[in-house]
Amino acid sequence: MPAAPDAEAAPRGGTGSTVTTAVPARLDRLPWSRWHWTIVIGLGTVWILDGLEVTVVGNIAGRLSEDGSGLAIASAQVTGLAAALYVAGACSGALFFGRLTDLFGRKKLFMVTLVVYLAATALTALSFQSWWFFVFRFLTGFGIGGEYAAINSAIDELIPATYRGRVDLIINGSFWLGAVGGSLLSIVALDTDLFPADVGWRLTFALGVVLGLVILLVRRNVPESPRWLFIHGRGEEAERLVETAEAEVRAEHGGGELPAPQGEITIHQRTSIGFLTIARTVFTVYPRRAVLGLSLFIGQAFLYNAITFGFGAILTTFYDVPAAETGYYFAVIAACNFLGPLALGKLFDTVGRRTMITSTYVLSGLLLFATAALFDRGSLTAVTLTACWSVVLFVASAGASSAYLTVSEIFPMETRAMAIAFFYAVGTAAGGISGPLLFAELTDTGKVADTVLAFQVGAGLMCAAGLVAAVFAVRAERRSLEEVARPLSAASS
Repeated sequence: MPAAPDAEAAPRGGTGSTVTTAVPARLDRLPWSRWHWTIVIGLGTVWILDGLEVTVVGNIAGRLSEDGSGLAIASAQVTGLAAALYVAGACSGALFFGRLTDLFGRKKLFMVTLVVYLAATALTALSFQSWWFFVFRFLTGFGIGGEYAAINSAIDELIPATYRGRVDLIINGSFWLGAVGGSLLSIVALDTDLFPADVGWRLTFALGVVLGLVILLVRRNVPESPRWLFIHGRGEEAERLVETAEAEVRAEHGGGELPAPQGEITIHQRTSIGFLTIARTVFTVYPRRAVLGLSLFIGQAFLYNAITFGFGAILTTFYDVPAAETGYYFAVIAACNFLGPLALGKLFDTVGRRTMITSTYVLSGLLLFATAALFDRGSLTAVTLTACWSVVLFVASAGASSAYLTVSEIFPMETRAMAIAFFYAVGTAAGGISGPLLFAELTDTGKVADTVLAFQVGAGLMCAAGLVAAVFAVRAERRSLEEVARPLSAASS
């Protein structure tokens, strides 16, 4: 494992203090408790909102393009341009807020990013012109992108090493619980017997605001990352937070003694780190890990976009499924996406990262190739195609979630949020901006060969990423973050 550069022994922006602490080891040896559940619920549930957002927009595209919707907008603009702007906003927000998260702390930023999301979603519901809708889709994505950087950093730094893999996968996979809700919600919202055509779709966004406000209230109780605190010259505060957590866990587990922490780390405290140092660390000290992160994000983004951004058009074009009923099919797909990380997540902590990341990426790619072949032969119905998608995404969702886990644990503490932001932004931009535009064009032609090509592109890139993981994946299971990647602020040993 590469060590931090010698130039970092007395880092610019340092507080002038050197401290020895057992805070990481004390956090990693805690048994699972209500304290951890507070973190999971307060931070992880935002992915449900993201899933709700993305799914609702895809499902209401047909309604928005109809006369009387209150917007002059085409369905292809909703699934193509608006989707691309949402992703562009997410990429921009990840980079912008990722830098601020490393500078000012996890808690400040995961509160700010949620407020940005709430405001933008509320204003989307008030859309009266297509340009307004496009602007606030971008800003909604901007808030969500910031959430990815701030929250994945905090979760991995607060969850014990023994559980980190499965918890991270399930939290990121909870996106699909929101997708299930978005699918079912869109069915109700599109029922003109219940709501006028220009009201129902607005209510779906309003519900996102209500859920976000509930999460905001819970999130106030989530602590700052003690790991971030002790590096940034706030060691006493870090100690107090860990002592509070230990007291709560001890009381919950009968008041007995906790296992002894294994090891200490000596840190040169600092207040900030330069952007060039972050870039140099990620790409010069850890080049293989950088290639791994990019590959995983690009592969999963293209596979998912090959299916999810065109699923409604495929069902309506090739199988005459009414637009108002596509939500039922997507609810099934989304449920299987959540079940994947739920069922396979523990294996990432036991069997190991390299084996599980490689197998989930390669297997899901091969399954999508098989689906493309069956679709090309005309062997599938709407139901059996949905079943094939469900199997593909059951496997793929565990792999896709592991991309976020990977980049959040394989780089040093001081670069974590920015690394997450960068790999999310670049990988998602490649697959999430070009993907919707490409796949919307392919699925809208009504030609079987074009849709087959969309599937094959996604499958090929997913398999390629899996092969990269077979060579470059890091054995991070059940290891502390400091062991996986030594902090830049760590004293030379």
